[in-house]
Amino acid sequence: MQQATKFYINGEWVDPVEPRTMEVINPATEQAIGIISLGSAADVDRAVAAARAAFPAWSATSREERLAVLGRIIEAYKARYEDIATTISQEMGAPITLARKAQAAMGLAHLATTMEVLKNFAFDEDHGTTVITREPIGVVGMITPWNWPINQIVAKVAPALAAGCTMVLKPTEIAPLNAMLFAEVMHAAGVPKGVFNLVNGDGPSVGTAMSSHPDIDMMSFTGSTRAGIQVAKNGADTVKRVALELGGKSPNIILDDADFPSAIAGGVLACFINTGQTCTAATRMLVPRGRQEEAVAIAKATAEAQKFGDPTDPATTHGPLVSLAQWEKVQRLIQVGIDEGARLVTGGIGKPEGINAGYFARPTVFADVTNSMTIAREEIFGPVLSILPYDSEEEAIAVANDTPYGLAGYVSSGNVERARKVARQIRAGNVHINGAPMDVTAPFGGYKQSGIGREFGEHGLVEFLEVKAMLGYNSRK
Repeated sequence: MQQATKFYINGEWVDPVEPRTMEVINPATEQAIGIISLGSAADVDRAVAAARAAFPAWSATSREERLAVLGRIIEAYKARYEDIATTISQEMGAPITLARKAQAAMGLAHLATTMEVLKNFAFDEDHGTTVITREPIGVVGMITPWNWPINQIVAKVAPALAAGCTMVLKPTEIAPLNAMLFAEVMHAAGVPKGVFNLVNGDGPSVGTAMSSHPDIDMMSFTGSTRAGIQVAKNGADTVKRVALELGGKSPNIILDDADFPSAIAGGVLACFINTGQTCTAATRMLVPRGRQEEAVAIAKATAEAQKFGDPTDPATTHGPLVSLAQWEKVQRLIQVGIDEGARLVTGGIGKPEGINAGYFARPTVFADVTNSMTIAREEIFGPVLSILPYDSEEEAIAVANDTPYGLAGYVSSGNVERARKVARQIRAGNVHINGAPMDVTAPFGGYKQSGIGREFGEHGLVEFLEVKAMLGYNSRK
């Protein structure tokens, strides 16, 4: 069992102010694989003080110096790549193939993208006699989730470093061990003391202490909408900037001229990836009413072909849900779907056949779903797909937008121009046309209750910068 009871503050591994521990559980075996410490406000104070002290020197570094540090981080990350992938698989249940090819890979992708953005980013812009400059916002508090843990850590840390900010990270306490490895990567890369700090803990203690801390200039949070609202409330008293990447209930509009076998099967996978524990999961599939049964047959076959099981098996496509609490939530919502009259096509409550240990859920497809049903309104965060029939393109768009969320959307059509026209009408921060994959250089974030601000690429860097106008800077007087 891994003992990871120290915090990384001011370039050193230090003991918590008050000893309080928590076990990290492997959701595939329900056995403890590690022990971490849960921090307190006193630990946050120490980390923030270190970040505040390091800010003047780090914010004054040149573009070239920051690029050199990012380059060293990439090399150190590569050296620990397999450790990171294996740890993510063990602590949150991602199949090892997904952990290697997607989970761990996203960290490197964000680092490389940030370097390219930084190389050419214009921090100063002439505007007549005025110079408009962008400067680092200061000390950033970061709270990251368990579903794509290293992805969200690096999506925040890399651009914050490039901007010249210092930071305090609170990773999820459910899957924190990969963050500890990342702190080791930062240390091996020679990131200056105090620039990057890590304190483990839960939301009510460490999260609240961070979001309300007067010496934290900005909070960057990824997680549930409920928790994000609390972060924003906590930060209001000190008028700090708050960036939020929150929940989603993403629509997937399959138009009548789409390639149904490809679009439906791809839509199921876009819902089930990472065992459905993805904020952009395509959980609401909208299909023409006259072709619903065709869609149902394809979706059923696709769902039943997925291999749920041991995450260490390279052939496994879907692992367990992350925790008992998450498994119970998914079970409850599946039962609600049945009780409210949705047609259960495949799956249902309980574990997949032959699996006894682990928080595994059955891949589930519902049909005849209406957008007023709970399973069409709430973010389930499990392998549960709802198929909603529609009668016209206009109705499909209206249903797609009838949600408090607006993180992602999907459109499939045999006519690209038609797909683009529909995509423009979906109220979401990201819309994927005909199965287009994620683009780490494009802005990522949501409308409505899916968040505030954008991550990834140049937009991700801009989030950590303040704008200053220096009037008369270019004047000859």
